[in-house]
Amino acid sequence: MDNKNLITPDFLKGTYREYREYTKHYAKSFYFSSFVLPADKRNSAYAVYAFCRFADNITDVSKYESVEYMQSKIEFLLHTLDEVYNQVETDSGFISDFAGTIRKYEIPKIYFQELVEGVSSDIYKKSYKTFEELDVYCYKVASVVGLIMSKIFGYDNEEALVHAVELGKAMQLTNILRDISDDFTLGRIYIPEEDLDRFGYTEKDIENKVIDDRFFSLMKYQIERAKEYYARAEKGIAMITNDGSRYSVKMMSKIYSGILTEIEKDNYDIYSKRHFVSFRMKLIMTFAILSSKFLKKKLHSAAHPDKEPVLSAGK
Repeated sequence: MDNKNLITPDFLKGTYREYREYTKHYAKSFYFSSFVLPADKRNSAYAVYAFCRFADNITDVSKYESVEYMQSKIEFLLHTLDEVYNQVETDSGFISDFAGTIRKYEIPKIYFQELVEGVSSDIYKKSYKTFEELDVYCYKVASVVGLIMSKIFGYDNEEALVHAVELGKAMQLTNILRDISDDFTLGRIYIPEEDLDRFGYTEKDIENKVIDDRFFSLMKYQIERAKEYYARAEKGIAMITNDGSRYSVKMMSKIYSGILTEIEKDNYDIYSKRHFVSFRMKLIMTFAILSSKFLKKKLHSAAHPDKEPVLSAGK
């Protein structure tokens, strides 16, 4: 992607349609899973996701630009965020649909600020010594997105936010494993140095795309860590509002964890191709998830024939 030709959504005057098109272009998995959302939540999700994705896209090509140029882009984004929140906090004049979403769902500014702080670290930080360091990065670039979305989706238990953080980390760890080769070409290594040392795998091995027993052990260890986050996050999905939002989150979790399955099926070879869940498999996953929803309704109707067949709040 050429940073100078990067599509820039207008966060001060933009509309839901513009944010939808940006999301459709740059975030296909999220766009796919969004169709089960109520229309108002779907539009709002596109608005905030467009900002989050745009922030991430800015630094994707930082290797090819000067640090000064990249910092100016980040500063402009933060200035835009300030102006957006000025729209949110005042009653005068036109506000963008992005600002309108923030106002409607009372999304804290700190979430967006932490996101920008996280993605901007890619400008100067090229590796991580420990998982604790990487964990903080994953929180800022992914978990805060889950917290933002939770404000839009709604939940019936504050514990849902803990699990939103876990799901964000699971998804970011999945991205890291899928993109080891691509990230290396950008001058970045996200696998913690302590983990590389543990299995005797080196930066030179990544450069040479070495696949051996050391590599298999490293990948299995990293995938197991991501799966643990998915497992813990699963508990929070039932706490999400049951208006389609719950199923959108479940679909995203299944699609992203499915990337790990694809990597495993390909004997962990992340060097030969970029792994993803095919559109056909996404449809199969969606059918399974929505069939489960339909079955629950049928069972509820059978047990309570004199009542509306409404799903419980996650029990």
